[in-house]
Amino acid sequence: MLISKMAAEGGGKEMNEIKTQFTTREGVYKLLTHSEYSRPNRVPFNSQGSNPVKVSFVNVNDQSGNGDRICFNVGRELYFYIYKGVRKAADLSKPIDKRIYKGTQPTCHDFNHLTATAESVSLLVGFSAGQVQLIDPIKKETSKLFNEERLIDKSRVTCVKWVPGSESLFLVSHASGNMYLYNVEHTCGTTAPHYQLLKQGENYSVHTCKSKSTRNPLLKWTVGEGALNEFAFSPDGKFLACVSQDGFLRVFNFDAVELHGTMKSYFGGLLCVCWSPDGKYIVAGGEDDLVTVWSFLDCRVIARGHGHKSWVSVVAFDHYTTSVEESDPMEFSGSDEDFQDQMIHFGRDRANSTQSRLSKRNSTDSRPVSVTYRFGSVGQDTQLCLWDLTEDILFPHLPLSRTRTHTNVMNATSPPAGATIITHTSSNTTNGNNSGANTPGINSLSSTLPRSNSLPHSAGTTTATVNNTNKAGSGGGIGSGIMDSAIATGVSKFATLSLHDRKERHHEKDHKRNHSMGHISSKSSDKLNLLTKTKTDPAKTLGTLLCPRMEDVPLLEPLICKKIAHERLTVLIFLEDCLVTACQEGFICTWARPGKVGLLSSQNQASSPSGTVV
Repeated sequence: MLISKMAAEGGGKEMNEIKTQFTTREGVYKLLTHSEYSRPNRVPFNSQGSNPVKVSFVNVNDQSGNGDRICFNVGRELYFYIYKGVRKAADLSKPIDKRIYKGTQPTCHDFNHLTATAESVSLLVGFSAGQVQLIDPIKKETSKLFNEERLIDKSRVTCVKWVPGSESLFLVSHASGNMYLYNVEHTCGTTAPHYQLLKQGENYSVHTCKSKSTRNPLLKWTVGEGALNEFAFSPDGKFLACVSQDGFLRVFNFDAVELHGTMKSYFGGLLCVCWSPDGKYIVAGGEDDLVTVWSFLDCRVIARGHGHKSWVSVVAFDHYTTSVEESDPMEFSGSDEDFQDQMIHFGRDRANSTQSRLSKRNSTDSRPVSVTYRFGSVGQDTQLCLWDLTEDILFPHLPLSRTRTHTNVMNATSPPAGATIITHTSSNTTNGNNSGANTPGINSLSSTLPRSNSLPHSAGTTTATVNNTNKAGSGGGIGSGIMDSAIATGVSKFATLSLHDRKERHHEKDHKRNHSMGHISSKSSDKLNLLTKTKTDPAKTLGTLLCPRMEDVPLLEPLICKKIAHERLTVLIFLEDCLVTACQEGFICTWARPGKVGLLSSQNQASSPSGTVV
């Protein structure tokens, strides 16, 4: 059990104590000890050499009001339970389904939320040997096995997700650096697939499967160097963010199969990635111990966060604490309860209205809306960090409201996200050394602009946007080609991936670590080529738009940073009433949000027969 334990080292000092609650401006989050999920015997799992514990949720909308289901893997085992959250104690004696695998281990899984019912759910499970299984843990059925003979890919499955809006398409990434698009209705064939090049860009390529009859995989993506560690679809399903062991974040227009933008880690591989609820920002984490916030609109780093002492394994936005306020920026004073009363929370049902308000906030010089994004991270240092991304970071050109998070700007003032104030800039600047002092509309900021966030970079992004907008007319043919040749007859659901008219080509070539930097091209037609047509040693990206120096972007400090486990943390999921974490020992913990467990203390809660009270 995780409660009341001390780390072996440190003799029980405060800094080594496992926390069972923590306080933010909203109030107190409490660990619900009776809502802890694990293997039925509750014995800590020996995680040596095992794949990370992962957790997936689905709601089956049954009539009981308790429709949440949880799936998690521990070693060779896979469990499927009713999830009772903050309402009742977990009953580990009665898993709905339990599977033990031989010769391979589950590595990741994902439910299809579109098709889930009280009688049936579709769960994809990826494995360490490369296979992907489709199962129904309610019916206790195994529907199909993909890549069964490992003819498609022999490496470990790193991430598997259903394509948003589709009942049959799913995407799988591997440690080989390849991703594959599958259709559950098609077979994989009895021989190794043959591929035909569909699209190629800077250090990525996409192939279709050549076959007389439609077979899996429909598409093969080869991305970067080394393992492709995780990917995430944008909220609208049109874009795909991938993070790789080579340290690059790459964001693709999924339906047009084009690269939108890239970012390089400060050093080491990137391990995790997530999107903000409105799709405007991406957060990535990895082996540099940092969380990096990247603007989707500007294709640039806008902040980094330092709080972890080891690799960051999971990043996630909290949709329910992210706030949008249609008023003057509030002054935060008084108690946590006062703050909680002022906060505007939104969930899935309010995402559209919030998105429109965020758009309104970005499209005017006035201040009708105040924005705070909340996201969290967990790492191998066994710590949970919560972060607030506030308007003083998002919109630094505006007068600052009272800051809502500990933020060290480090003499860096960045151009505003989404800004189009730059109209003319010479495109032969490749490393951001120009001061931008003569750029129209921003003279007041010129003295404090850092080099790697200075105007030539933003101008280049804007110029590229204009140039590629002119090319939008040709994009339909590319998308149509995918529809015709790759997705074949009967895969009508691919049509849900609407052909997006934004086809910016922000390619960044990603290279082997030991290659030296070559000559940097400076064609004026497309600023993006300045950063991509090079044999770039990743170390040489430091100080460029791809990887600003630490002093060139605001440095966030976490709202809270708490040690909550003995083993490395592998899961962080935000739900409406709680947040869920998991560690490599196989314990899945529920932390009730403020006000969701009444006035019970941890001791009262532990002695309560039902575990929790709402």
